[in-house]
Amino acid sequence: MIKKIDSITVNYIEEGEGEVIVLLHGWGANITLYAGIINVLAQGHRVIALDMPGFGKTSEPPEPWCVDDYVDFVMKFIESFGLVRFSVVVHSFGGRVFFKMNAIENLPFTIERAVLIDSAGILPRKSFWQKLSLRCYKIGRAVMSTKVLHFLYPDAVDNMRRKRGSADYNSATPTMRATLVKVVNEDLEPLMHLVKCPTLLIWGDKDTATPLSDAKRMEELIPEAGLVVCEGAGHFSFAEQAPKVHAALAAFFSS
Repeated sequence: MIKKIDSITVNYIEEGEGEVIVLLHGWGANITLYAGIINVLAQGHRVIALDMPGFGKTSEPPEPWCVDDYVDFVMKFIESFGLVRFSVVVHSFGGRVFFKMNAIENLPFTIERAVLIDSAGILPRKSFWQKLSLRCYKIGRAVMSTKVLHFLYPDAVDNMRRKRGSADYNSATPTMRATLVKVVNEDLEPLMHLVKCPTLLIWGDKDTATPLSDAKRMEELIPEAGLVVCEGAGHFSFAEQAPKVHAALAAFFSS
């Protein structure tokens, strides 16, 4: 299904009946990847899931966005359904949007329950060598961007960026690259204690993007949080350990 929010054409699906669950996907993903979760949740609930701007079949933001811009957009999307009470299931980047949205005072709706799957939000601590590498990269980029060197080696800066950049960064459009830089450098740990609703954390113990230590920290900070660990699974634990995740979701939302 399609609807318009401001100037952005949004692709979304709506399945099932009952209490509402809103699904927010991870960076680089789209709603088709979460079909298994949606099918499980739709058995007794009304599930609304959208491709967020810049992903799937939803158009890109008009300019590079930060997390707050995504929060504003998601809130407008939710309000377009007239929802006043609902739960959320989020994965990876969707967790960033949830933490910032939940922290807003006087929200026009109530978030009743939350499931965070391999959620982002805690800023990784850089080692000395990582900091040194970043510093060298910035110096090299500045030097190779000078007029003379750029004329002599026009592809040098792009080559440096590709070698250093993640797969998500290198595969993104210029707008989404700039967006990624904005969203990954924000530490949302100070907002996590504000999550007051019952919260289920689902995590792969082999997750290298958002390590299990992040989940344990969130469990400490969120008052009503419980953790389910998927042994042998990585950042997409919901796909790698689907039966276990589906059972955890069914139990959490039926309790």
